[in-house]
Amino acid sequence: MLEADRNGPQKGNTNRIFPYEQTHHLIPIPLDKLVVRGGNFLEGSLTVSGSKNTALPLMAGAVVANGVSVIENVPALRDIDTFSRVIDVTGARVSIDRESHRLVVDASSVENAEAPYELVKRMRASFYMLGALLARMGHARVSLPGGCAWGPRPVDLHIEGVKAFGADVELDRGYVVAKARGGRLSGGNFKLTPSSVGATVNLMLAASTAAGGSRIENAAREPDVVVFGEALRKMGARIEGLGTPTIEIEGVEGLESATVTNCADRIELGTFMIAAAIAGRPGEPVTILGAQPDHLGQAFVDAFVETGTGLTSDEDGTVHVVAPEELKPVSIATGIYPGFPTDLQAQWTVLLSQGRGNAKVVDTIYSDRFKHIAELRRMGMNAIVLGNEVVVEGGVPLTGAQVMSTDLRASVSLVLAGLVASGETHVLRVYHLDRGYENLEGKLSDAGIDIERVRYDEFADPVAEATT
Repeated sequence: MLEADRNGPQKGNTNRIFPYEQTHHLIPIPLDKLVVRGGNFLEGSLTVSGSKNTALPLMAGAVVANGVSVIENVPALRDIDTFSRVIDVTGARVSIDRESHRLVVDASSVENAEAPYELVKRMRASFYMLGALLARMGHARVSLPGGCAWGPRPVDLHIEGVKAFGADVELDRGYVVAKARGGRLSGGNFKLTPSSVGATVNLMLAASTAAGGSRIENAAREPDVVVFGEALRKMGARIEGLGTPTIEIEGVEGLESATVTNCADRIELGTFMIAAAIAGRPGEPVTILGAQPDHLGQAFVDAFVETGTGLTSDEDGTVHVVAPEELKPVSIATGIYPGFPTDLQAQWTVLLSQGRGNAKVVDTIYSDRFKHIAELRRMGMNAIVLGNEVVVEGGVPLTGAQVMSTDLRASVSLVLAGLVASGETHVLRVYHLDRGYENLEGKLSDAGIDIERVRYDEFADPVAEATT
């Protein structure tokens, strides 16, 4: 062995390269991946879980309500667990029965008006605690959020809104510190520009116990907001205009606990519909249970039917999807509800790859939500990103590959691609997926797909493994 090898790098030798075995001391990081073996038809039935995007506001509302509230149809997801821990910090107590999908919040002893960085950084929806704690305690100290690693999604609207409703707000080392003048918000008017689901929810929470009336203009009209508002009404809130651009709230002294039911997840429904369209056996229906198809918005339904896919629904909300012999390429542009959901554009990109001809996806909500395209190109997809749109050439066969999740909806698009790709697709870092899809691999497996969850080492060296 050379002297330099025995004694380490020589002083001043900045270009010294060591044998691999001397520097390979990375700590193993065990993570889960999904392994999908393509070529199997999706058949039978799939069941839609409760809505994540509605369950989280319902949980925040339960913090405002004094007493024990029960929320039915709550999905077993990582985000639900994270928000439960955020609520626990306030002194409220959360218990979850995963089998019955029932969540109980005992908010009898809320005494801490802080939502710490260590928890809020994991999920943007934790910022709902700003409105909830202002409504319950008259003050709040909430960390600025983290969340999905794409696109600018500032909380300025939330902050300016509570200011308009009577809160004094300052930033303190990464925290938003808000205090209601006189211990209770006065109420007021605020116009959301642009419309925002998160800000609408936060302002509804804050205004629910204000001393006077409040108006939210250009409010979000999504079903998530409507179901949440109806739950607040059941807790005693006085709210008018749900489902319209103007929501008016007359503050009450306080909210009371109640039992409320979460709605079905419309984004999971749309994902399953796309899965059935691309991987179903042509001419044979795939049944989707527990759905609320009226929550999808007409833009998605119209585009879906235009692809040539059969779509019917029963009075109980059960949806039947029949894959066509050949999908027609249909370009879409996302928009605020009832426009095409931005949370379904990544999945739609995969659908476009299975048609014949070119089509595009334009995202008018977020300009930087195409990180999944680079991963889909690894599988053979011919797609080009141009600003806030992606152009897809359909009819190019996909091949299984190792691909990496970058956010929640991107991760499920990679799974969908794996359904129709030849060979094995390994979707890494599915902790993103676990934030919003309950037992996806179990549901797909029960419907004929060859898919399994496997533990892997993020830092394992494939060359070293191949030689052992």
